[in-house]
Amino acid sequence: MIELLPDNVANQIAAGEVIQRPASAVKELLENAIDANATKIQLIVKDAGKSLIQVIDNGFGMNEIDAEKCFKKHATSKIKSADDLFTISSKGFRGEALSSIAAISHIELKTRTPDEDTGTKINIDGGEIINKESIATSLGSSFSMRNLFFNVPARRNFLKSDNVEIKHIIDEFQRISMAHHDIHFTMHHNDRLLFDLPASNRKQRLLAIFGKKYNERLVPIEESTSISKINGFVLKPEYSKRTRGEQFIFVNNRYIKNSSINHAIGTAYKDLISKEHFPSYFIFIEVPTNTIDINIHPTKTEIKFEDERAIYSMIKSCVRNSLGKYNVAPTIDFETETSFNLPPIEQGQKINPPSIKINPEYNPFHTPQKNYVQENLDFLQQNYNDGISSNSHTQNKEKNNVLMGEVGQNNFMQHKLRYAISSQENRLFIIDLFRLHQQIKYNELITNYKSTDVLTQPLLHPIEIDLSSGDIQLCLELKEEFEKLGVEIDQFGKDSIIIQSFPAATASLDAKSFIESCIELFKNEDEYFEHPYEKLAWKIGEGYAHSRLKKLDNNEIAHLLSYIFDSSVQKFNKRGLAITSEIDDEIILSMF
Repeated sequence: MIELLPDNVANQIAAGEVIQRPASAVKELLENAIDANATKIQLIVKDAGKSLIQVIDNGFGMNEIDAEKCFKKHATSKIKSADDLFTISSKGFRGEALSSIAAISHIELKTRTPDEDTGTKINIDGGEIINKESIATSLGSSFSMRNLFFNVPARRNFLKSDNVEIKHIIDEFQRISMAHHDIHFTMHHNDRLLFDLPASNRKQRLLAIFGKKYNERLVPIEESTSISKINGFVLKPEYSKRTRGEQFIFVNNRYIKNSSINHAIGTAYKDLISKEHFPSYFIFIEVPTNTIDINIHPTKTEIKFEDERAIYSMIKSCVRNSLGKYNVAPTIDFETETSFNLPPIEQGQKINPPSIKINPEYNPFHTPQKNYVQENLDFLQQNYNDGISSNSHTQNKEKNNVLMGEVGQNNFMQHKLRYAISSQENRLFIIDLFRLHQQIKYNELITNYKSTDVLTQPLLHPIEIDLSSGDIQLCLELKEEFEKLGVEIDQFGKDSIIIQSFPAATASLDAKSFIESCIELFKNEDEYFEHPYEKLAWKIGEGYAHSRLKKLDNNEIAHLLSYIFDSSVQKFNKRGLAITSEIDDEIILSMF
């Protein structure tokens, strides 16, 4: 039998589509404040938004009637008819956000318009108004949302840790504040000021969020046609990253995700960065509102352009021209050897003055073709990385002892210091020494962390590192985890932290690179690590492994192998990548 769901159940289901986590509510409330023409917006968060999310603005506010009406489903002041959907300039327009938030939390709204002496206060629990009264309050609106998902325990139980949830909130806050540099934004978490971003120009806003170090990294871009206006910044190729964490696209000041634009920018960087890296950029596109459709996805982060090919070509050309204009060149490949054969000048030979000759077909960014031998080595490494199923993690001890005996009788060849290769009767045995070192150090740190027995070494000269406000706060949130692993950090002034000590065995690591890589890792969710300290231990192990790549003798390699054969290190690392591999003769023969 088919039955209509009760209103409260239907509202909770609808709310789950719009409000997926605390960051979703933050986004909706901040956008409402912007639509209210606010020039100052305060975000206050407690317990990563699980206990409290409050947004205070000095916008035009609401009268008593609108204050009550705004929590009703599909109540909005942004559009009046279906035709308005194709000329949307506001952030919100569906009238779903406040009703969704009210259905799954405890809400308190205080608001006043400029032409009123007193304002209105409304309290809502689970979608039901429980109190309404007139009060004295400041101009604008204050939305307080407490106990998110209090009546949807299944959804609340699926929320991540505070570190993960506050990271998502900071992401939303940064995106919105980047798009609206003319508004003064502040953000507090657990009574701590994370951001104070006064109204400024676009570049100053980016520097306030990401740190002064970006001043030398940014390359401005600008292009204007009858179709669109494009401006913003791309980062120099040497600051490319292994993740897409710093790729921001805004259309009419709305953050969006668009694979076509990502591809256009990536193509503009072709031959300037390696295939394993991604460019960073902040792209702002303005187009007539009737040439895009933003009513596609509940989060409004996906849009359709009327002429996407034209936008693609403009962005690609604009970025490429800016990189050329500011003399951005690819990194010099020092492995490419060039020899010169200059014969002596003969007597009477005419000497031509130096001149610049241009070959129109010459491409200075051309990457030489790999030779056949290199391709075969890549093939070996690919088989090594991907050719073995992670299901074979468990090996019995007897087989390990036999294999250890066979391997120990052979000499090892080291390839590029990273790989140790031994020839056996019908196969090659290969060890990734980098991954082995990393996994050994990771295991050691995790064991010491759980026993609180980490040896630290104070730095003779503490190291100061400039970071963005958000990155500083992330480090401070993780301060206890850092210290348990032997890394002592403190805030040092407004825009930097200072490192006082490092784990004794890894004191030679580049502290700046270590901290920046840790931050990058924490900004991206990783299914392989359950706890923050595991991520930190993994990055410490990575730095340690880099420092241990050197020429080893057979005894040293055999010692490292003992970690595998006594089962203290599995044949696959924490991320499921092979540490050791065996390549049968059949595979080798198939290559020739």
